[in-house]
Amino acid sequence: MKRPLTLTAAALALLAPPARAADDTATSTSIDIDVIAQQLDAARSQIQPSLGASRFDFDQQQLQDIPQGQNAPLNQVLLQAPGVAEDSFGQIHIRGDHANVQYRLDGVQLPEGLSGFGQALESRFAHSLSLITGALPAQYGFLQAGVVDIVTKSGTTDPGAELSMYGGSRGYLQPSGSWGGRSGAWDWYITGDFLQNPVGIENPTALFSPIHDDSNQAHGFAHISAIIDDQTRISVLAGAYGGYFQIPNNPGQAPVYTVNGASDFDSAALNERQRENTQFAILSLQKHTDAIDVQAAAFTRTTGLYFSPDPLGDLIFNGLSQTANRTDWATGVQLDSSWRVAEAHTLRAGFLVQGERVGSNTASQVLPADGTGQTSDQPFFVYDGSGRTGALYGLYVQDEFRATEKLTLNFGLRFDAVNEYTSENQVSPRINLVYKPLEGTTLHAGYARYFTPPPFELVAPTSVNLFANTTAAPAVTQDDTVKAERAHYFDLGVSQVVLPGLTLGVDSYYKLATNLIDEGQFGAPIILSAFNYAQGEVGGVELTASYDHGPWSLYANLAFSRAIGRDIVSAQFNFAPDELAYIAQHWIHLDHDQTLTGSAGAAYTLFQGTPEPLRLSGTITAGSGLRASTPTIPNGASLPGYAAVNLSAVQTLNLGIGAATELRLDVLNLFDRVYEIRDGTGVGVGAPQYGLRRTILAGLAQRF
Repeated sequence: MKRPLTLTAAALALLAPPARAADDTATSTSIDIDVIAQQLDAARSQIQPSLGASRFDFDQQQLQDIPQGQNAPLNQVLLQAPGVAEDSFGQIHIRGDHANVQYRLDGVQLPEGLSGFGQALESRFAHSLSLITGALPAQYGFLQAGVVDIVTKSGTTDPGAELSMYGGSRGYLQPSGSWGGRSGAWDWYITGDFLQNPVGIENPTALFSPIHDDSNQAHGFAHISAIIDDQTRISVLAGAYGGYFQIPNNPGQAPVYTVNGASDFDSAALNERQRENTQFAILSLQKHTDAIDVQAAAFTRTTGLYFSPDPLGDLIFNGLSQTANRTDWATGVQLDSSWRVAEAHTLRAGFLVQGERVGSNTASQVLPADGTGQTSDQPFFVYDGSGRTGALYGLYVQDEFRATEKLTLNFGLRFDAVNEYTSENQVSPRINLVYKPLEGTTLHAGYARYFTPPPFELVAPTSVNLFANTTAAPAVTQDDTVKAERAHYFDLGVSQVVLPGLTLGVDSYYKLATNLIDEGQFGAPIILSAFNYAQGEVGGVELTASYDHGPWSLYANLAFSRAIGRDIVSAQFNFAPDELAYIAQHWIHLDHDQTLTGSAGAAYTLFQGTPEPLRLSGTITAGSGLRASTPTIPNGASLPGYAAVNLSAVQTLNLGIGAATELRLDVLNLFDRVYEIRDGTGVGVGAPQYGLRRTILAGLAQRF
């Protein structure tokens, strides 16, 4: 490839400020840099294409159409994709899996980190976002229920500055700001926000306003890159998140224990709190030539959770008042490459190596007890702590074979290994087929062998015997190590362009797993713990429809899913003996299994093509209900179904101030539907949770 002369000045700009030049030369340089940045973006996407997997995309306009726009939490955005079910504590479930979601920023996989109440990643810094599911090609390893692929904003794609104030119901307040731009070969995008609201965690009651549920959250993100020449770019991504949460209270609970003579406590007055934080950074180098593309990256992420109990209240209600501190630091390197060997063959290969250090410390107040119950009202402390260093290794190679103009085969192999609390490895074949027999018709089929290491940060060795003869003693003392999940995954689907702008699709999937990984909340600290079912089966069908033409944008998704497991074979001390005995002999629904999940959205632009358009939009999320336990069957029932409607109106104004002024009005849960996400029963379920009641929010954004 020949390099234009203007790139020489761009490269020199990295070392010294550019000299003054004629206006036409500066404009030419800027245009060339724009073109090169776009070419490098396109080349990066071809290093890791989805290649036959199922893909649901959100472009910038679609992200803005979702009520709350860029203020919407990332989990609420993902609920608009097919097969994504809502859960409490900000969790989502994709295609019947618990967690097991991989997040990538500009193609680099981010370490998993500890799960908290807040969203460490935001749609605010996403220029576009995709959810990739199904039989994934070989470049996607370790976390495979779904890949959330975020293309971050840059000064090239999202130039200018913006200041925004957003808030409304019950003291909700969220100021934010951003700035993107370019100078010579340098490009930057910086954003930050602060969120204060009275519903930090889902309400455990059906009341309109929860009790003791305030939260403060802050986010920051920066993307800085430099184009070295027309084939090379270096980028730095960095972000931070901090959150403080009150744990909401459920009034009217009956005291269980006596502490220092006190046996009465108002559960509405409990004062439990949790602090959480995340910091991450990615340094990447991208190289593009006519036939070869490479991206190499170094990454790091730290997360921490600190739970503070109510010292007296937790003892009276639970017999355990535990201060818990968890930390996780993961760092590593990733390389992905693509080589167009011939017209019909593209080879791709890469690796990821990650080292991780986890720590867990608890200080637990408990009461003396024996088989008959509490034996003294004098509490005492039990201290426990652990730390461990582990590693993940992944290596893949694959070939994209374009057999004909209509048929493409992609086949490859992965080798993955984990050396943490468990030491295991696996060679995993992957194959995908994409066939386009007619104009507008695309069929895909795939098989993937999956290897999913247990979440290192959620597996802490517990000294079960430390709590013997106390009110925190487990009924079961067995504690086998959590193992890696191994699965066969099959996917088959078809999409059809019916009319210009109108696309219909159907996709089916089936997963057969050994040592299926699940997670649950056990005990008072709201920190999830992992465990295995010896066998697991997950299957379903997704129906999709989308229409995008002129001022209209419409979509609808409906998913049927069934997720079952049998025989809990690790971390058994977390469960009751009768629960373990039943599950050892029977298949049960997983607690996060939801038979039907739906989403839909519509947006329409009034005054399209004018400087002051008005965008009206709305979304619906619906479900048949997660699982609940009956007196005889764990997860033997489902909660009632629900549907929540959200509306949005965004008016752009040209007031002569800066670039534009934007007014936003959002109504969440328009009909104030009371729906229960959890009822406090189920395998690994700790508390009841209700969906957000009607909330009205408004915003003013000024662009420059």
